[in-house]
Amino acid sequence: MPDQLDEHYEFVIKAMIESRVVPFFGAGANRCGRPEGIDWQPGKKLPDGKELSKYLADEFKYPDKDNEEDLVRVAQYISTMAGSGPLYDKLHKLLDADYSFTSIARFFASFQSVLRKKEYPPSYQLIVTTNYDDLLERAFQKVKEPFDLVTYIAEGEHRGKFLHSPPNSNGHIIDKPNEYRGLPLNERTVILKIHGTIDRANDEGDSFVITEDHYIDYLTRMDISSLLPVTLAVKMKKSSFLFLGYSLRDWNLRVILNRIWGEQKLTYQSWAIQLNPHPMDQKFWSKRNVDILDVCLESYIAKLSERLLELKEAGGK
Repeated sequence: MPDQLDEHYEFVIKAMIESRVVPFFGAGANRCGRPEGIDWQPGKKLPDGKELSKYLADEFKYPDKDNEEDLVRVAQYISTMAGSGPLYDKLHKLLDADYSFTSIARFFASFQSVLRKKEYPPSYQLIVTTNYDDLLERAFQKVKEPFDLVTYIAEGEHRGKFLHSPPNSNGHIIDKPNEYRGLPLNERTVILKIHGTIDRANDEGDSFVITEDHYIDYLTRMDISSLLPVTLAVKMKKSSFLFLGYSLRDWNLRVILNRIWGEQKLTYQSWAIQLNPHPMDQKFWSKRNVDILDVCLESYIAKLSERLLELKEAGGK
């Protein structure tokens, strides 16, 4: 029996081949493939946002039990009461592990190699994530697929700027985003981490947009075009988005997306993969020309993988 979303899967794969889709990873992507009722496991299974919040609340004896799943509020409490150092130390210790790959990470890491085998022209992706872990990067490294890493700097003298780390090269601080041309999108996939990342080689390189103060600083800066390297900003204005593991009830995400969509001169259909969506999410998404697909992430990625593997070879061989 044909899947009712068959047409959608084919459309998205075609758009990805033509580099017209920007996948947008949220914390919920880390739950992909984990059965309901199964808790996350430090060092084995990554937590989603609520689980991370409850973990930090327990570790630092957060007093407000009614809001212990509010990661931004919990992190602000820890930073205020204990300091940003203990918060960063705890996050680093938690994330400094080789967590098992999700099917989402494997799909995007192998996308280019599948096209290569079928003799399609290169179609490098811009992948955006708010996750702090390095799961996606390790998935690309596992299959030896090179990528550029662009991360937001939340602390220190370069706060408010992005760091560009090409493969096998030292990172470059992007001082003038509107003039930075070191990120051509026709050479490699770009992983853009807009909320920072763990640096497992050097904990002084850790960067996490996680507290209320971080978000206020982050969101009151100049518009998204001025913050991002110009090639990435242009790409995001002229693409559809595929939201994986997101809820628009997160106010910080809404602000970021409003800035991106506010700068789009044309409209581009986008999609949010969200099982049993909340009515509030449905209203938010519908106002932004985003279709909600009521399906679990694991099933969705499995179907995309099937469509990708079923592609005929280029030229119809």
